[in-house]
Amino acid sequence: MKRKWWLTAAMAAVMAAAVVGCAGKAGNETAPASAGETKQTAESSGESGNTAAQGTLTVAIWDKNQEPGLTEIMKDFTNETGIKTQIQVTPWEQYWTMLEAGATGGSLPDVFWMHSNEIARYSEYEMLLDLTDRIKESKKLEMDKFPKDIVQIYNWEGTKQYAVPKDIDTIALWYNKTMFDEAGVPYPDKDWTWDDYAEAAKKLTKADGSQYGFALRPTNDQAGWNNIVYDMGGYVISDDKKSSGFDQPGTIKALTFITDLMKEGYAPPYEVMAENTEEALFEAGKVAMITAGSWMLPELCNNDYVKANCDIADLPKDAASGKRISIYNGLGWAASANTGMPEEAWKLIEYMGSKEAQQKQSDLGIVISAYEGTTDNWIKAYQGFNLQAYLDMMSDLVIRPYSKSTVAWNNMSHEKLIDAWTGAKSVEDVCKDIAQEMNAMLAQE
Repeated sequence: MKRKWWLTAAMAAVMAAAVVGCAGKAGNETAPASAGETKQTAESSGESGNTAAQGTLTVAIWDKNQEPGLTEIMKDFTNETGIKTQIQVTPWEQYWTMLEAGATGGSLPDVFWMHSNEIARYSEYEMLLDLTDRIKESKKLEMDKFPKDIVQIYNWEGTKQYAVPKDIDTIALWYNKTMFDEAGVPYPDKDWTWDDYAEAAKKLTKADGSQYGFALRPTNDQAGWNNIVYDMGGYVISDDKKSSGFDQPGTIKALTFITDLMKEGYAPPYEVMAENTEEALFEAGKVAMITAGSWMLPELCNNDYVKANCDIADLPKDAASGKRISIYNGLGWAASANTGMPEEAWKLIEYMGSKEAQQKQSDLGIVISAYEGTTDNWIKAYQGFNLQAYLDMMSDLVIRPYSKSTVAWNNMSHEKLIDAWTGAKSVEDVCKDIAQEMNAMLAQE
């Protein structure tokens, strides 16, 4: 018997307030559409919400940049099966509130993206269609072709598979070639360390505040500071998910490295970052370097300024450890347990996880598909950019930190890190404070 979906007021507030640094932005922390934007495209028009009565599957996503490519793939699905689909784009900031409302009201979309932040909540209360037996019987799906870490994210307590992997993402360094040339700074290469990054940030910053070396928000975890933390020997959460790593020496060292650069004025002040994304400042020619996830390619590679001035490189490595780690994640295709079209929903998920659809997703340059061996053409999707850097980052991957209460401790840590970013408190004090609260949250899991 399914347990009743319920949330305490406090937990509901956490969900409504959830903001991810990819992706994302949550990880696969995808680029959100403009605030308040909700867009629908379809084989046929219809109202938002479950449209089973019209015989059309509603498909909820949060990234408008992926919509055109996914629409093309779903047209192939409709041609093959006769099942119509309707994509609904809800920005990340509103996406989980929308799903929560659908869950409590019994009107979840038929098929939707699931994320490591939220899978535990939806699994625990059995709001997702159990795909376990269907996967076992499928002749289209080969789950062993997907990264084990991502498959595991969407597996509940080793017994039920609630989603099929959609993609994987890695992090790379974007840099402004024109700014580097003007400053006489050599372009980043595979030998670059974070010390080289710091020296370049200094040289690329203009005293009048018209140009900064880099930009980074405290909310930008997967695509930003997480990578430096793991390079320098720190971690966010222990492998057994029972303890925080914020009070570890490597974590404190990495976050001190970042905030020291900010104190020197090599990045825009927090007040600016609170109102702007790294990508927006990069596209406006205000910063010389940002780190960004592969899910940002449709946004960045199609920007005229970026096309004329910028390129991509591997992330720097830590000089002491030699580590060049990329935090990675992957979304999952899930369905509502109460969908009026369970078999049709399953067929769409099965199709989107097939080699055919995964290959086309990569070929179109939408994202890096999760299916093994489908990335060869992906690097050709945006001519003139070094997309190979994102694939190079696969040599040392760490799964995006998560647990059952990811949203709660993520939001808490992002909020507390503001004091470190602004210099209101020491990095060590902030990190120890975060660790204490995070450990209390983990103990409740």
